[in-house]
Amino acid sequence: MIADSTSANPSFDMLVIGGGMVGAAFACAAARDGWRIAVIDGQPPAQGWPAGEIDLRVSALSRASQRILERLGVWPRCQALGVSPYREMVVWDAVGGAEIRFDSAALGEADLGHIVENRVTRLALWEALEQTPNVALCCPAAVAALKIDATGVQLHLADGRTLSARLVVGADGRESFLRQHLGIGTSGYEYDQRAIVAHVAVAYWHRETAWQRFLPTGPLAFLPLADGRCSIVWSARVDCAEALLALPDAAFIEALEAAFERRLGAVQGIGPRASFPLRRQHAHEYVRPRAALIGDAAHTLHPLAGQGVNLGLLDAAALVDALRHARAHGRDPGGLATLRRYARARRGDNALMLAAMDLFKRAFSNRQPPLVVGRNLGLAAANLLPPVKQLCMRQALGLGADLPTLARVG
Repeated sequence: MIADSTSANPSFDMLVIGGGMVGAAFACAAARDGWRIAVIDGQPPAQGWPAGEIDLRVSALSRASQRILERLGVWPRCQALGVSPYREMVVWDAVGGAEIRFDSAALGEADLGHIVENRVTRLALWEALEQTPNVALCCPAAVAALKIDATGVQLHLADGRTLSARLVVGADGRESFLRQHLGIGTSGYEYDQRAIVAHVAVAYWHRETAWQRFLPTGPLAFLPLADGRCSIVWSARVDCAEALLALPDAAFIEALEAAFERRLGAVQGIGPRASFPLRRQHAHEYVRPRAALIGDAAHTLHPLAGQGVNLGLLDAAALVDALRHARAHGRDPGGLATLRRYARARRGDNALMLAAMDLFKRAFSNRQPPLVVGRNLGLAAANLLPPVKQLCMRQALGLGADLPTLARVG
């Protein structure tokens, strides 16, 4: 904890609202650069869990995200807590049956990424923050009021404390307090789908492969876990999702096996089920003077490609780059010129990803015969063209040069 964090009005360089994966990653990176950071969150991460229990929420972390976590010194802790590499990916269409396979060996890579429980990533980052002397963790804490002016930021907590800083960063999710306080609007819409998540035991080994079938009602993914189980993410129309959630386990398993075509044999067991609504949302602006939005506070997208956390971690890394540039040139870290550098680096790329995921979702849920034929021909053709598949894999792995410093190769 920072020495003055218990004074009446402690002062920091930056306040981070939201200590989830993206907010904690940004705080870790900024603190390593010497900035004085306060992180405000309503609940600390779970410190432990029963053996064999798997978090319902998992993420497919890309190689770029892995590099960020490695450079923050937390990837070994994630590995110790448990990560599951996936080396191949199989995607196929329920209407037409066309299929495409991606294999990391085609690029000479060990894997395409890792399936990691969200609580694992957050705990590893939180433990790093606890060991960082220029970080104050205000948790559990709630924001009561916020004032931003030309001279700085004052944040009032519900427990009566007031924190001041030169910059406030909103990593507080899609219902972001900071975004709403700033009056920044969003574009987007509800997808009329819910994502059902659960863990299942299957008869056959998952072969460290991520499987995804596009159904007319939404995509179904089986993601490999280290103990041989799979984490499922089944996105379905709201009416369909509600009916599935209401089924007893045996009937749900029967529906799941049919939807997945028993690619991994019979489903031999299932854990608790949960669901969450799906939305496409993009903030009209990422920054205002002395304020910046990262992660879900700035954008949310359909989970069919598992890119949400990866985009958020790239946001965090890009904001760190903008702050490094400001420091190198003697500029105010909360100044609009500094923050616009971050916004230029990320908003366009994020908009493209949101549009691409929206296009995939709409294209694969459409049953119009011409579109069905076209998408099946496209999948089949792409599967027979190694350069196309390699380009897709390189992009997904984060092997390009146009990445924030923390995410780059080398």
